[in-house]
Amino acid sequence: MFRLLLIALGLCAVCCVRAQVPAERLKMCGTCHGADGVSLTAGVPSLAGQQKVFLENQLVLIREGLRGTELMQKLMHGVSDKEIVAIAEHYSRATPRPVAEKKTDATLIERGRQAAQTHRCGVCHLADHRGQNQVPRIAGQREEYLLESMRAFRDKPKPGTDTIMSAALYGVTDQELRALAYFLAREK
Repeated sequence: MFRLLLIALGLCAVCCVRAQVPAERLKMCGTCHGADGVSLTAGVPSLAGQQKVFLENQLVLIREGLRGTELMQKLMHGVSDKEIVAIAEHYSRATPRPVAEKKTDATLIERGRQAAQTHRCGVCHLADHRGQNQVPRIAGQREEYLLESMRAFRDKPKPGTDTIMSAALYGVTDQELRALAYFLAREK
């Protein structure tokens, strides 16, 4: 009987910890990141299917003013840890989908695939580039966002970013970065 009581209390604790994201917060996020977490706005990343731990980390860094745009920092100011966890959970469960144009350049796809293998992107981001834990999903991400992010990692890393990415992209040419972004943006 005591054992059942402990299990019941544990389940209640889990239920109480899981917060709901207020609808107005999701609507606000959806304005830029897409109602379903798939961004239709150039330069704005998709959040759908992103790793929960990665999202939590990024949202805390943004809230604390360590990264992100000024607008994102203002929007995240004062957001509780509990709500950040709920937002991350919501978007990590959303279904990702590429938004890149349907018509593809097979040669550029293959160059990007080879660049991903050469630079061992799959070691951290996994073979299908869906990410893991604090490593983001890059498969199906917006192409221009990927390209801009990779250039920033290579050329001028921002505070709060992973220095491993700077080392991984050291010496990678702009042509390779374009091929990588093209390939990854079209990967499901």
